[in-house]
Amino acid sequence: MNQNNKPTKPVDVTIVGGGMITNDLILPSVYHMQRTGLVKDINICALNSPPLKALKENKEILDAFPEQDFNAYPALTEDPKKNFPALYKEVLSKMAPRQAVIVAMPDQFHYEVVMEALKNNQHVLCVKPLVLKYQQDIEIEKIALEKGLFVGVEYHKRFDRRALMAKRGYKLGHFGEFVMGEAKMIEPYYYRSSNFQNWFTCENTDPFVYVGCHYVDLTYFITGLKPVEVNVSGVKGKFPNGNVGYMWANGRVKFENGAILSVIDGLGYPDEGAGSNEQCLSMFFEGKGKSGLIKHDDQFRGVSHCYLEGIGCAGSHFNFINPDFYKLVSWEGKGFKPIGYGYESVAASINAMIRIEGEVAGLSEDKSLKKRQEIIKEIDENGLIATPANSYINELVVEAARMSILKDGMPVKINYGKNPGAELR
Repeated sequence: MNQNNKPTKPVDVTIVGGGMITNDLILPSVYHMQRTGLVKDINICALNSPPLKALKENKEILDAFPEQDFNAYPALTEDPKKNFPALYKEVLSKMAPRQAVIVAMPDQFHYEVVMEALKNNQHVLCVKPLVLKYQQDIEIEKIALEKGLFVGVEYHKRFDRRALMAKRGYKLGHFGEFVMGEAKMIEPYYYRSSNFQNWFTCENTDPFVYVGCHYVDLTYFITGLKPVEVNVSGVKGKFPNGNVGYMWANGRVKFENGAILSVIDGLGYPDEGAGSNEQCLSMFFEGKGKSGLIKHDDQFRGVSHCYLEGIGCAGSHFNFINPDFYKLVSWEGKGFKPIGYGYESVAASINAMIRIEGEVAGLSEDKSLKKRQEIIKEIDENGLIATPANSYINELVVEAARMSILKDGMPVKINYGKNPGAELR
């Protein structure tokens, strides 16, 4: 049932991209929604067949979701060396309208895939960042609203209970005014040997844009303060295949009240390390005669495991465990279910699509569009699910960051008002 107690109808889901995030979070989340009756058919479209074969044969997923499957595009019988870069367009064109498309592609392809989904009248969930240019964000927001289509952005840290507690506390004045902060997200070294080496190159993206955007969005989510200046410096390195990318990045983000957030990112957390990555956020605040503090040690949440044999992608024995983002656990049904704010974030966007379709069922075309737009604006204003309308500052920051890192760290100013944009200071 939706909020008006109307029966809900499950949606078909097409995932465009069969890589790491689809394996680690998106497919298990969608599979669970399928077996609980919220999702019907699942398609996954990739550039070629090997990642789809890997998904089909993933033992953890098979154990957790017995007897569930997805439609693979291209088919697994295709030559694994043959690429199908435009196949997703054909798959989207054959979908019934107003279903769900999840965009899980490298950053530089988000815009074209999201636009193709909207062209085919589909609701969209896109992994972060939505796009790399502010004007593309505005274009997507405008087209989606005109059509009454929902677009969500997978900034899952907004669903972390720690962030939700911090946001409420800040609003209640418990901390004071944000003035200085530091964030860190260092992803594993083994990423360099993954498909990252084929797309994570200097001209396309960098660690600040790829993962640092999580903490810039989170700071904005908690405080409501807009970033006004960005400068990012990078350290280059070579991937195993010889491609050059930024392996490390350091960003400095200034906010409208003068507050500063330093963000350190990279593809270099030791494979032998205890955590799957290193991530944390410290925020300091000024009050009357005293100061406040928010400190999130996100890489260590009080749980440690030591295994008889090394497990996981890096094969380490001693591990800091994060039970809050995503884990598969026992439940009252068959297999295992996903828990954590990663799953809740994916589910929230798909549930928003289902809610919209449920609440407009039986309405005339004009009334249906008006109702869709009302619900979309309500979600925008609520601010929990990231949307083009309530997370646009991220596109401005990303655009500024790319300008800065390609100019060896020169400061880039973010302008708001009638024509928001980024320009070298």
